[in-house]
Amino acid sequence: MTAILNMLEGTRAREAFALRAVMSAPWSILVAPESPLTLLAGVKSSFWLLSDDSAPVEIRPGDIAIARANTRFAIADTPERAPTVTIFRNQDCRDNDGNSVSESMLHGVRTWGNDPAGDTVFTVAAYENLSRTSDRLNAVLPPILVITREEWRSPLVDLLCEEMGRDEDGQAAVLDRLVDLLLTSALKAWAARPDTASAPDWKSDGDPVVTRALKLLYAEPAQPWTIESLSDRCHVSRATLARRFREVVGEPPITFLTNHRMALAADLLQHRGQTLATIAAQVGYTDPFAFSVAFKRNRGASPSDFRAAAVAGG
Repeated sequence: MTAILNMLEGTRAREAFALRAVMSAPWSILVAPESPLTLLAGVKSSFWLLSDDSAPVEIRPGDIAIARANTRFAIADTPERAPTVTIFRNQDCRDNDGNSVSESMLHGVRTWGNDPAGDTVFTVAAYENLSRTSDRLNAVLPPILVITREEWRSPLVDLLCEEMGRDEDGQAAVLDRLVDLLLTSALKAWAARPDTASAPDWKSDGDPVVTRALKLLYAEPAQPWTIESLSDRCHVSRATLARRFREVVGEPPITFLTNHRMALAADLLQHRGQTLATIAAQVGYTDPFAFSVAFKRNRGASPSDFRAAAVAGG
């Protein structure tokens, strides 16, 4: 597993918001969601994507755009068009007078827009519950990332658009997996760009020692790792591992491991199926009290308080 796939391993859609948008000019929509990650993919005709962080970009059929958390952007038939509809948190759609248009613009199964026969079609998918293990992914993404159809020829966009129109048992799970596959494929294409300013541990593929160390830490987070045991498994000295890991990843191996363990624990704590002792053991702590202290130091809340807040927030 490469470094990029390690980062994507924790990214799993769970009941992701997904729909097919059908529009006729003139139109412009401001998107101000709080979703951790939003994907837009062109299906038929082109539209424009505008944000404060980049110049307007045309999204053509087969192109895909990814907006990371807390990124406001607009989509429109022309770059000059002022928004007439805003999409807020929880997909709450309102016109400029504050009136809800969520229902009036809904046209059948997962189809939304100002004209059900519109000549511009694109898909929208939003991760509503992005895994904490994907913190690093969100940290390295630009506010808006566009992958052109020339960079990643794939039938996934058309397949996702087709599946969005189905109303069958288990369809939500199908869409979740397609959204995951779409995101993974697009990010692989991005990582392959020669000029990608990627995260330090994405670049570890160029250093075999760091790559091996990351694979071990990702695959065996519960192991009682020390710099000595990790350097032995990587067949280098402690000093060599520590130096090369810090140069590539930006932090010492054990610091990286602690942060990864706490991210895994945060994911597990979102559900009540396991005890704190069980979760502690899964992330390398035989003493639940020591785990609680480490988790609070890393995340700012005790495991119990974190779980209660996560469950209350849905």
